[in-house]
Amino acid sequence: MAATTTNAPVYEDTSSIPSGFRVLATIPDVLMIPDLIFGGLVWILVASSRVPAPILQGWVMFVSVSLFIFSFLFMMLYCVHAHGGKSSWTTIDASYHCIAAFFYLSASVLESYATIILNIPSIFQLYQENIAAVVFAYFATLSYTVHAIFSLIRWKRSS
Repeated sequence: MAATTTNAPVYEDTSSIPSGFRVLATIPDVLMIPDLIFGGLVWILVASSRVPAPILQGWVMFVSVSLFIFSFLFMMLYCVHAHGGKSSWTTIDASYHCIAAFFYLSASVLESYATIILNIPSIFQLYQENIAAVVFAYFATLSYTVHAIFSLIRWKRSS
């Protein structure tokens, strides 16, 4: 009797975090790229702008630099398969991105307030840099929020 084979497609387990360069091709992990890009732009723009309220923009710098570093480390850990396919990493991933979205929301609001304080027509170029920092901070907030939502969906599927 001959063995039968099926040509059914093989589906990947979407409830765990992929490893290697598949991280850059799966949702929500591909969202780490916009997280890094927008976070890096906020970091650069705030660092190069005038600081009307050091305490406000200090928080923005702390959030943008630390989340840039942590997101990069997460991406590298996923690429080298340091998570080992364990479901506890989905919990860590979802928690991190929820906290990051909240931190970026607070940083975006504070950067908006600092830009409003800086509204001085004679230094319009500095004002434009702060406006760009606000726009990219909100893009980073959106990116981290979408990433958090998809990470929570993956976490729910894995438990």
